Amino acid sequence: MRILLVEDSMSLCDVLKTVLQKEKYEVQIANDGESGLNYALADIYDLIILDVMMPKKNGFDVLTELRKQRITTPIIMLTALTQEYNKVKGLDLGADDYLPKPFSTAELLARIRALLRRKTDATPDNIITFGNVSLNLSTFQLYNQSQQKSVKLSQKEFDIIRYFFERPRHVAEKESLINKVWGLENDFESNSLEVFISFLRKKLNYIDADFAISSVRGVGYQLMPKNQD
Repeated sequence: MRILLVEDSMSLCDVLKTVLQKEKYEVQIANDGESGLNYALADIYDLIILDVMMPKKNGFDVLTELRKQRITTPIIMLTALTQEYNKVKGLDLGADDYLPKPFSTAELLARIRALLRRKTDATPDNIITFGNVSLNLSTFQLYNQSQQKSVKLSQKEFDIIRYFFERPRHVAEKESLINKVWGLENDFESNSLEVFISFLRKKLNYIDADFAISSVRGVGYQLMPKNQD
């Protein structure tokens, strides 16, 4: 799971990064609202922890822009502004949770787990479906129920196809897809991504999927029905 921490306090960032990494989360830090917004717009994070009072752009403005751009990533707001109307404002703008400072790391971790669990539970039986194919989030299997065919995916294949299934009409840019699956700090090359796409195409063909991963010239990939490919 990948978390974006947008917080201008260097000392708090250091503490939270250590705590989150101990819980096996990958953490990206931004120390001002402007850079935090730029990171978040990549839409590669599973959760965002967002401070309110920050230089360049405050958390409310960042939150507003993210929801305007249809970034639905769960967001926990952190702030020393404890007045009720600030909490109400954050929630009304689209925050999923609001944690006033000071807070315990145990409570923050509990809220993170709750939001990530809610995100998973929103998918009935941990299944995502596109066309005639379903992806089991627990077993890493793609299957076509009508044809009684299934195939097991590797971790990276699973991460890639899940990205597509969660954004069925989205044209996935190669860079965004690589960042989502391998992280921002990677030396993975786009031509290597094609190898994984090729593996997935073969597996989709094997289970008789009624769609394919189509190349969008100069951009990336998109799921398309075979009769429109």
